[in-house]
Amino acid sequence: MRYVAKAVLLITVLLVLQACGTTVQPGQRGLRWYPLTEGLTTETLKSGFYWRAPWNQVYLYDVQWRSYTESVDALSADDLLVVLKAAIVMRPIPEEVYFLAQEIGSDFYPRVVRPELLAAVRSVVSNYPMVHVPEKSSEISSKVQAVVVEKLKGRHLEIASVAMADIELAKVVLDAVERKQAKEQEKEQKEFELIIAEKDAEIARRHARGEGDAIRIRSEGEAEGLKIRAAGQAKAQETITKTLTPDYLRFKLYDSSNSKFVLLPDKLNVPVIINPGTDQSTSLSHEDFRTRR
Repeated sequence: MRYVAKAVLLITVLLVLQACGTTVQPGQRGLRWYPLTEGLTTETLKSGFYWRAPWNQVYLYDVQWRSYTESVDALSADDLLVVLKAAIVMRPIPEEVYFLAQEIGSDFYPRVVRPELLAAVRSVVSNYPMVHVPEKSSEISSKVQAVVVEKLKGRHLEIASVAMADIELAKVVLDAVERKQAKEQEKEQKEFELIIAEKDAEIARRHARGEGDAIRIRSEGEAEGLKIRAAGQAKAQETITKTLTPDYLRFKLYDSSNSKFVLLPDKLNVPVIINPGTDQSTSLSHEDFRTRR
């Protein structure tokens, strides 16, 4: 029985001691609250264990970066509904926790940050046509962050980033966008086919022009060849004509070994060779020839 009483006493003492102390975790800041004397102290408590009287208190503030997400209904520049999620990453400024507690309190997000975030998103989105909101999400996020930072200036809060996600557009507009995209794709396909047809026609024209040039070149070459051959033949004929002199013809009469009788026109004063190349060759004058005939 004695051991039980001691155990109960020990547990009671531990509970009292626990109630008389507060542990500030890493990533937190604490502020002492003395309700019977000075109230809230300006000293900011860092991580550690702090003793206090049972009637006093230590308020804890989380100063780590935290993300808050809100679903926002906004109207675009063309008065169409856009539903999107806005995520903000923020924290209290550790060195200014006392002023935050004095001016706003520990519920700073629902009281101050959330209204400013929703208002900034709706204000910025209203400047964009609905179909451009998804593709401009990064630009919209930057502008929303700039607006929120400006609105929360001097509120002892630090903003790391603002991002837009899960953007939902009105179904009627999505259908219209899909139809428009289908039309644009069909138009691009037809333009592509037209370009291919023009290229094929150009290739055919060039091929035909090349064949025509080849035929023309061959015709010109053949004509030039005929012209050259004709000129050569004419020159050869002229040369032959110049060489057929009476002396040359007379020589050819003597030079022929197969001639038996040579009949000459009248008034041509040349000897007549009968059986040339034989021992009994006889030369007749023109008068003798006429007599024998």
